[in-house]
Amino acid sequence: MALTTAETIAELTGAAVLNGEATIVGQCLTAVGWVGGTVPQLPDHPGIVELSMADVAGGGIAVGMALAGVPRPIYVVRYQGFLWYNAPSLVNYAAKSRELWGVPCPILVRGIAMEGAIGPVAGSTQHSLVVRMPGLNVCSPITPSEWREAWRRYWLSDDPWFFSEHRKSFGLTEELPTVRRAQPTLTVLALSGVRMDAQSAVARLHERGIEVDLFHQVWIEPREWPDGLLESLTATGRGLVVDADFAQYGLSQSLAHDLMLETGARVETAGLSRRSAGFSKASDNLPPDVEELEALFRSVAQYPSEGGS
Repeated sequence: MALTTAETIAELTGAAVLNGEATIVGQCLTAVGWVGGTVPQLPDHPGIVELSMADVAGGGIAVGMALAGVPRPIYVVRYQGFLWYNAPSLVNYAAKSRELWGVPCPILVRGIAMEGAIGPVAGSTQHSLVVRMPGLNVCSPITPSEWREAWRRYWLSDDPWFFSEHRKSFGLTEELPTVRRAQPTLTVLALSGVRMDAQSAVARLHERGIEVDLFHQVWIEPREWPDGLLESLTATGRGLVVDADFAQYGLSQSLAHDLMLETGARVETAGLSRRSAGFSKASDNLPPDVEELEALFRSVAQYPSEGGS
């Protein structure tokens, strides 16, 4: 039986801990759920280090462990919104250590995004916060095989890495393939937690005779465009970058800008609205869902809405 993304993470990191090659560090790692089933269930194992609830200190402790030669720290950030508190040591020391002092800092940071009734601080995808700092490798593995490949690349280097994860993906067992159509009218590039809904929206539009190419961005820094993306965008002339992070002033606009320069196509962005999230359903700030993506793809591809002329 195929492993889920969560089971894959737990298997890989658990083997590294048991072999004395890695140390998992974070808050509430062994609490109910074991961080969505991604932390190996090894009670009282010295390779799993529970930190205090001082959110600003965890990143510094993990970075210090890496610099001190402790078996590679895997620092688990349970909510990506907490990066506003615990990323300073990562971006201001780990990311700069090799360039400034010639000292590598082989830390892996698992930043786990989540939305829905968790308020203005903890929630949402926030990878734009870290991707702008040189010296830090950033990727967004969602599926089991993507996580395995990201894990492999991390162990081939001694640089700091940031894995932008999303809890919506933890139950996945199958991959999210590229979608190529014979005569597409739009090219979509999806990241993080919106990828599953983007896949569904593209399939629904196909049933309505609207053809959309869909690509998935996994390797963010250093950047690797998905195979065929530039050719598709050149052919359609219309693109959309959709992310679970904010649509403005961040990664999605940077990707859209570079794609426009490389292809000459018009590329728009979509994601979180520019406002703070509340706890209630009415005040929350969520990425576009399947229905919203379907309408958005139709609009950017310049198709009228359902029932339109």
